[in-house]
Amino acid sequence: MSRQDVHNSDTPVICRSCEVRHRGLCGALDARQLLALSRHTHVVRRPAGEELIADASEVRTYANVMRGMVKLSKTLEDGRQQVVGLQFAPDFLGRIHSAQSKVAAQAASDVDLCTIPKAALEKLMAENPALERRLFEQTLRELDEARDWMVTLGRKTAGEKVASFLHRVALHIDPLAGTSGKGTGIRFDLPLSRADIADFLGLTIETVSRQLTRLRKDGVIEVEHNRAFFIPDLDRLEARCG
Repeated sequence: MSRQDVHNSDTPVICRSCEVRHRGLCGALDARQLLALSRHTHVVRRPAGEELIADASEVRTYANVMRGMVKLSKTLEDGRQQVVGLQFAPDFLGRIHSAQSKVAAQAASDVDLCTIPKAALEKLMAENPALERRLFEQTLRELDEARDWMVTLGRKTAGEKVASFLHRVALHIDPLAGTSGKGTGIRFDLPLSRADIADFLGLTIETVSRQLTRLRKDGVIEVEHNRAFFIPDLDRLEARCG
């Protein structure tokens, strides 16, 4: 299947300005199939903090993350919350062929989503094995990341956990950061609070703050206004991941 450029005149208007299309599920579609899909899709913007999916709610739509960060969480009966995952562009939000959601999803930052009704996408999947394969590959990638993260949570020290978390966020925000050569820096805004990070890592807020301060004093990271991070050398951060 030939790759359609985002500026190709045969590509639907709604898709031409999408910077993540070729890395997401739509990368498996040609112009004709994109046109069929675009008849059902809507691009929406949701503000930070808004609930996108409630835990155990009926699945009616799916979405591709186009910009921003989505926080996935589970809540225990006594109200305690555990952050179980983070999603970035071009991750797929939702669980194919599932009647109910298994996690809650919240916009960690302002997010842009390309939404599509459940029935429309599953019909297109049935007609297009390449699309089904792309979604299957994304699911396997998330499974691999979850297994890697189990090692981080179960075996690494507090310092290694915080470093691993920042390294993971940096690579998701800039997928090319790890291939640009040594000494390459990267900037990003981290929308998660220290409490969210602590939930995700199984640490206390005080421990997270202490480890961030240590990384900053060692020159591994720079922090401005509590949320703006700069990593001067991604290799140095990786070395602190254990």
